[in-house]
Amino acid sequence: MEKRCALIFNPVAGKGKARTLRPLIEAWLAGADFAIDIMETESHGHAGKLAYEACGKGYSMVVAAGGDGTCNEVINGMMEFRRKQPEKLPALGILPIGRGNDFAYGVGIPAKLEAACKSLLAGNEEDLDIGSIKGGFYPDGRFFGNGIGIGFDTIVGLKAAEKKNVQGAITYLYGAIDTLISYPKAPHISIHFNNESRELQTHQISILNGRRMGGMFHMAPFGKKNDGLLDLCLVNKSLTRREMLRLMLHYIKGSQHRSGLAENARAPDFHILAPNGGLVCHADGETICIDGTELTVECIPAALRIICDPDLPADLPIVADGDPASAPGDQVADIA
Repeated sequence: MEKRCALIFNPVAGKGKARTLRPLIEAWLAGADFAIDIMETESHGHAGKLAYEACGKGYSMVVAAGGDGTCNEVINGMMEFRRKQPEKLPALGILPIGRGNDFAYGVGIPAKLEAACKSLLAGNEEDLDIGSIKGGFYPDGRFFGNGIGIGFDTIVGLKAAEKKNVQGAITYLYGAIDTLISYPKAPHISIHFNNESRELQTHQISILNGRRMGGMFHMAPFGKKNDGLLDLCLVNKSLTRREMLRLMLHYIKGSQHRSGLAENARAPDFHILAPNGGLVCHADGETICIDGTELTVECIPAALRIICDPDLPADLPIVADGDPASAPGDQVADIA
């Protein structure tokens, strides 16, 4: 395959900030020893169509220049092509110019744009697992790179999207505050994985291929992009507002496994049922359902190749299990 790059650029990523970054991207990639064709997206869903078409035109790499939404569309376009011609699939690259850039973080893309461009030019490739979710608005399935959220964090994301005059990860913090104020009731669910079943009332389920959501919340601090498994973070009961706030502070550090409020597990697939409805779910920020009853989530091992920095992401300085040192959030004022 001839070395050529299709760079799919979302000019409205980062609430429009991306447009000002295009000249910098062009300058930092000017020394590439391969041709780069920049294709601007024009509407929602366009990135996926461009990615699908690029896969059929002999490009050796398809680069998503945008945020998590752009990456999600590009992944879905590439995975749709993979169903037909997996042997001709190009590598995936990312230039993180969106709001949270959680997927880029979890798969080893430098946060600073210039460094990300240099990493792209270096061309280091690794296997990348991809997730699949079926249910809600997507009975035939939708692919995701970073992860899905059910419950609290999905509502946070929907409220964050309403913050038109705020940029960056801080929008998710505002969304979390709004959600804590309204605080919807936790649905009753059953979840099946690793030949086991659990029934409980829970405010939140996160299943990740990456490590982080919302720009700052490390739902799967030990997640790996190519281990053939997805990481579960399961809130183990219906929480009070005070408990949810405490748990959110743990998420920032990735220490929720010590909180007593959440459990972690790894599995290749998950099946989630809510007979009475109430499942509010997103995949990489895209709404899957708002009152769902059944979801099936699977890992597709080594589905793509990703161009990344082999030394990233760096491990978090998480306090080891059993250490009596106080974790953040252990002393929080009761706001319930």
